[in-house]
Amino acid sequence: MITIDGSHGEGGGQVLRTSLSLSALLGRELRIEAIRAGRSKPGLAAQHLASVRAASAVCGASVRGDAMGSQELAFRPGEVRGGRWKFEVGTAGASTLVLQTVLPALLFAREASHVQVHGGTNVPWSPPQEFVNAVFLPALGAMGAQIALECLVPGFYPKGGGCIEARVTPLASALRPLDWAKRGELRSLSAWSVAEARLPAHIVRRQIDGAREALGSVGLRTHESRPDSRSPGTMLALAASFERGMAGFSALGKRGKSAEEVGGEAGEQAAAFLSGAASVDRRLADQLLLYAAIAGGRTCYVTNEVTEHLRTNAWVIAQFIDVEITIDEATGAVSVEGAGLPANGAGRW
Repeated sequence: MITIDGSHGEGGGQVLRTSLSLSALLGRELRIEAIRAGRSKPGLAAQHLASVRAASAVCGASVRGDAMGSQELAFRPGEVRGGRWKFEVGTAGASTLVLQTVLPALLFAREASHVQVHGGTNVPWSPPQEFVNAVFLPALGAMGAQIALECLVPGFYPKGGGCIEARVTPLASALRPLDWAKRGELRSLSAWSVAEARLPAHIVRRQIDGAREALGSVGLRTHESRPDSRSPGTMLALAASFERGMAGFSALGKRGKSAEEVGGEAGEQAAAFLSGAASVDRRLADQLLLYAAIAGGRTCYVTNEVTEHLRTNAWVIAQFIDVEITIDEATGAVSVEGAGLPANGAGRW
């Protein structure tokens, strides 16, 4: 059994989700202690509990401690299964993070998967579904993964009620490593401006105007949307694609924050990134690490910021897999010698 200190490093839901992903994928029995111990409300919240139950479902795990507020969890995985899955967060908690918890295991299932997750799709402290669709999944695609994502209904804070749907094709071979040490030329820069249908129509255009002003003369492909949702909300997301790299940036609207400020916030993040030489943004650097660890060969990329999430993820992965992960704090360079996990569950450890 692997025992994980849930208060280590970042000490939040990241430790839990990565541990669940690797336990389900590798068939390693898991115990997590002190879950989110340093938070104002420690233990499992609704979003974390949804991740536990989703991971349990896809691998037929036996679980103890899966209750709201629980700070200890025992997780004994069974065989990973594809198929049709539906998961409910029950709040505006991030549906994208629940999906990301089960994706590693489902890529190595023996059959395809169709996954629906109901909850928040554009909420604070988590990647919006636009980031997952335009940045995270294309990066995994470069490693050989085939995952299609659709947002059926957006879900804003505080009611959530959104729904994302993913179709996951099992891997035919081990994931390929990424050589993203130098990002090369910018291939595209795209913006998604969203304002819920009850809000004034001009918001979507003003958000784009704010992003354009922050970005200056950089070319921008724009997409505008005014969908129905249970809660009114606005958002602007940007995605940059390079020859050898991906990056995403986003900002959420709120009462008292102008549309131009929303667009400008995301635009300023993107402008700062484009002025540097990093090949991935700080969120993608964290999210790619698990996949780099199980890919066949050496993955390298450069992040614009070494975060505590990245350091913590590296620590958690090392508890499950004997893999060399190097993070250069000065340059942001990340190097991973992948373990080369075979496809279709043949190499569970």
